[in-house]
Amino acid sequence: MNKTADRIAAVAFLAVGSLFMAESLRLSKSAYGSAVGPNVFPFLLGLVLALLSIKLLFETRGYKDYKDSVGEKPPRQYKKFLIIFIAAVFYAALLETVGYVITTFLFLVIGFQTMEKGALWKSIAIAAGFSLGVYGLYVKLLQGTLPSWPIWFQ
Repeated sequence: MNKTADRIAAVAFLAVGSLFMAESLRLSKSAYGSAVGPNVFPFLLGLVLALLSIKLLFETRGYKDYKDSVGEKPPRQYKKFLIIFIAAVFYAALLETVGYVITTFLFLVIGFQTMEKGALWKSIAIAAGFSLGVYGLYVKLLQGTLPSWPIWFQ
């Protein structure tokens, strides 16, 4: 943990979250065929990002720099970053054609296994629960719209 880097990241994410909230208020309040307007989801994501950034700012007050406490910096993990970055690019590219549930499930499994190998069934269960849960909550309960399943799967 690096106090300076965490503080810079917290301020940057706070700015991005605030920008998301401000710009989502400029979107239309309702959409045809949906009880939830297109402004709700970006506003909530911005709010969560801003709140987590504020939490990180408060947490950085309580720890010392990693370099000072251990004597050396942790190794950079470029391979993990590259795997997750490529997975995110594929996620964005395939979201419309493959659907939210499948692409989110695959992205989360890849992300979980990249960050910590092992416990594959646990990663699968959490990814399936999250992707199906968010889809069910947002589409079925709130009556929003997400690309659900691919045409060839329906």
